[in-house]
Amino acid sequence: MTLIYAFVARGATVLAEYTTYSGNFSTIAIQCLQKCPETDSKFTYTCDGHTFNYLVDSGYTFLVVADGDVGRQLPFSFLARVAEDFNRKYGPRALDAMANSLDREYGPALKEHMAFCTEHPEEMNKVAMVQKQVQEVKNIMMDNIEKVLDRGEKIELLVDKTEELRFKADNFHKTGKQLRRKMWWNNLKMKMAFIFVVLAVIFIIFCSVCFSGGNCLASKGGDDNNDDVPAPPEPEVEPAIPEPTDISPTSP
Repeated sequence: MTLIYAFVARGATVLAEYTTYSGNFSTIAIQCLQKCPETDSKFTYTCDGHTFNYLVDSGYTFLVVADGDVGRQLPFSFLARVAEDFNRKYGPRALDAMANSLDREYGPALKEHMAFCTEHPEEMNKVAMVQKQVQEVKNIMMDNIEKVLDRGEKIELLVDKTEELRFKADNFHKTGKQLRRKMWWNNLKMKMAFIFVVLAVIFIIFCSVCFSGGNCLASKGGDDNNDDVPAPPEPEVEPAIPEPTDISPTSP
């Protein structure tokens, strides 16, 4: 006894099931079915030396009950085989099926799959190994895609930050030019004010020195008067007449 009981369900509704053994397997399986997630996944419950293996795929839940010593590889190989066959035959058409409405139609298919997996465990193990490797590759690819997407978001964020920094740099450059121009004008104003103050001081000193006591005006006025008044004529000098001298006769 390897694979004991199997069913296909939609949510909590069992659409088709098959078993040749008596027991409360179906009761326990349906109770565990209430805890199944809606997303694609696979998991196992253990009870009384048996494993209840579930596979959620494409909106359907596939179950197989197996002996505990079989392990998990063979039951999940069976579930993958059943899921592929069921989705190929029914697909979304079984989403509206009533409870146990597919027993007569798909029950024999479950029996055939159980018999094949039980009679060819080595082949199923090889298939399971390949499927496991494919799943690992798929997981690695999904991780890589997520990393690429994450990296793309980071690159986009980096581009946004770069644009923001560029905008801030442009603003800083414009502000720097305006500030430099303003400082240049302030410096020029200070220099002009300083030159004006120096010139004013020089002018005040000049005025205080030149116009104190009227020295500059007096000297300037005297020069002007001398220019206006003509110079007196020089007196004519008459030639000197020599006085007569007495000439006394001398004796010989």
